[in-house]
Amino acid sequence: MALLAVSYAAYALNFAIIGVALFLCLIILIQRGKGGGLVGAFGGAGGSSAFGSRAGDAFTNITLGVAAFWVVLILIEVKVVKADAAGPQQSITGGASQ
Repeated sequence: MALLAVSYAAYALNFAIIGVALFLCLIILIQRGKGGGLVGAFGGAGGSSAFGSRAGDAFTNITLGVAAFWVVLILIEVKVVKADAAGPQQSITGGASQ
């Protein structure tokens, strides 16, 4: 029954966290590696970027911002789930002591 005690806000936050995580993965995969990485080993254009030479700084800033937003979402979800878990227990113990 603990599954039913979680509010819809927790489910919405889970969905948002997974979406932001997937977006973060895509942003990381778009970035050009410092040494070419595996792309250069397989004969790809590891030294060039599809978005220009100045795009690396922008993608780094976007990655840091999205990662910070992802961490904040996780912190909010921990608070929401703790509040949901504490809510039914307080009402059960409050009703039992009366």
